[in-house]
Parts: sequence; structure tokens; C-alpha cells
Amino acid sequence: MRHVKVKVKGQVQGVGFRYFTQHAASDNAIAGWVRNEDDGSVLIEAQGEEQNMDAFLKEVEQGPTKFARVQDMELTELEEDAGLTKFEVKY
Repeated sequence: MRHVKVKVKGQVQGVGFRYFTQHAASDNAIAGWVRNEDDGSVLIEAQGEEQNMDAFLKEVEQGPTKFARVQDMELTELEEDAGLTKFEVKY
């Protein structure tokens, strides 16, 4: 099981990025959350099997539409969290 925190920078707010991330997480059996940050980035905490996490992160990097543009993803590895059981959008 892999648990990461990802700060996504670029044109990632106002383009449906959080809902796209929630859908990508559902497709890849990823638990966690996503929220917009005050600095214009999006913060994701995600946990899942290694293979699923790789697919999820690749999808996130590509973005939801041509209007979204991921310029950078800062990844931090975390300890496994048994409390993460679903994926949600935080406000």
C-alpha cells in the first residue's frame, strides 16, 4: 500500500480538476481527498495499491481538459493510514 501527499501546481483551479481527481481515484481504487489551496495549487492525499497509485498519478498529471495545465507535482511519501477508506472533495 502506498500513501502520498501531492501538491499539484499550474492551471488547476476553476477547470474541474478536483472532480476529475475524484473520478480518477474512483477508477483506480484510491482513497483520500483533494482540495484547492489558497496559493492556486491543488493538494491531494491519496492511498492505494502501488500499481493503482501509478495509474492514478499519471492520470492526474495529464489533467482533465485542455484548459487544465499541470506544471509541477510535488510528491511526499506518507505512512499508511487505515482511516482512509473513500475519496472525497474537500472545501
